[in-house]
Amino acid sequence: MNRYEAKSSSTMSDAPSDAPRSFWRKLVRSSIEVDAKAARVALGLRHEEQAFELPGRLFEQLPFAVYVCDRDGLVLRYNHRAAELWGRSPKLRDPNERFCGSYRMFRPDGSLLPHHQCPMADVLRTGVSVREQEVHIERPDGSRGIALVDIEAVKDSSGNIVGAVNCFQDITVRKRAEEAALRLAAIIESSGDAIVGKDLDGIVTTWNGGAERIFGYLAEEIIGKPITILIPPDRQKEEEAIIERIRRGQRVEHYETIRQRKHGGLIDISLSVSPVRDAQGKVIGASKIARDITEHKRSQAQIINLAREAEHRTKNILATVLATVRLSHSDMSDDFKQLIEGRISALAKVHTLFVESRWAGAELHRLVTQELLPYSGEREARVRIDGPAVMLEPSRAQTIAISLHELATNAAKYGSLSAAGGRVEIAWSLTADGRLSLRWIESGGPTLTPPTHRGFGTRVMENMIGQLRGEVRFDWRAKGLTCEIALQLA
Repeated sequence: MNRYEAKSSSTMSDAPSDAPRSFWRKLVRSSIEVDAKAARVALGLRHEEQAFELPGRLFEQLPFAVYVCDRDGLVLRYNHRAAELWGRSPKLRDPNERFCGSYRMFRPDGSLLPHHQCPMADVLRTGVSVREQEVHIERPDGSRGIALVDIEAVKDSSGNIVGAVNCFQDITVRKRAEEAALRLAAIIESSGDAIVGKDLDGIVTTWNGGAERIFGYLAEEIIGKPITILIPPDRQKEEEAIIERIRRGQRVEHYETIRQRKHGGLIDISLSVSPVRDAQGKVIGASKIARDITEHKRSQAQIINLAREAEHRTKNILATVLATVRLSHSDMSDDFKQLIEGRISALAKVHTLFVESRWAGAELHRLVTQELLPYSGEREARVRIDGPAVMLEPSRAQTIAISLHELATNAAKYGSLSAAGGRVEIAWSLTADGRLSLRWIESGGPTLTPPTHRGFGTRVMENMIGQLRGEVRFDWRAKGLTCEIALQLA
């Protein structure tokens, strides 16, 4: 039994699409015999068979192309289907139109087939009939078709060749469909993923090489058996849910689950399932693509463990720095120590977000929420956060984290967060040139007096944002501070 059986329906351009090939072969062969008899009349033979003549109307209504040549290869008669396949209407008995009415012909391998070497010429030369020989025909407009030719020699009562009749079918569509099916079958068979077909009862119908490698079963071992043989006992209900969705014509996209190999081992897979429909559009089965993601999952786990280890070590380093600051007996004031501790704590918190994103960065909304959370148990009433989803890469996330820490610390000491009715709004947007525009707006706090000099926190913000080619602007209004930060994201 084949691992994968590619089936395709083949049609002739001028014949009913649902006719079996064997029927048309018999019809063509019978028609060749009839046309051969009629050709004897056209060729001028005089004996008892001359009484039979194929009517012109029937000749034109044949469901395939046909033409007749004399012993010299001159075209004596052809029907409209032949002219359509040739893409032209050659002049009858023209010495320049010998053996075939096509513009040019080619062999299946693509090499040019001269008219004097075509199948009709061979039959007229040898008298040996041709059956189902493939010829590629080029039309005057450059388009090509594929024909399957059946040629019968016409002989007189003495056995001499006096001409030949060619009945040929346009198999272009069928041939292209067969080639596409073969390519598809080759792709499926060579795929590293398991590609499995099953019917609506969950019975395996096709099984490719990838499935053999992943699950360990040979095609002959599993085709005809239920797909549930691959599903661990505690996951059997998954198949019921999948089949139900397939019956409704729905797809299952990239579903991560666990399956069981032939000898009992479990593997992580990513599963995609699509409905398979018949010619009428009715769902008759499903096609599954399963990818072994065991190594990927193992790598993910290792990355997570490494990220946690990195976070742990980073926090240890920051904790050591904090301890050093706290134990310092220098002239450093306690307020200054607290400022340093706050900045180190802000860096530690943003590193936690880095670990969650596997060091891709930090999502801005979470970063803002995390930094503002300590300042009020009624955060929703006092703090308003608004902006689109933005993932900040680590260096920019650290800069925003420190900036927010400085702004929040200042607001808690002197600004809106120092008063019961004070509020802070943090809003951001993305500009057309790929910049982040973030605004910090305070209101409801004590009346502010613009500072007479730039504080240490302000200089920290300006320095960090400036290193990233960003800009920061402070507007010390009486009703509250407004700070605008512009930062290039890419």
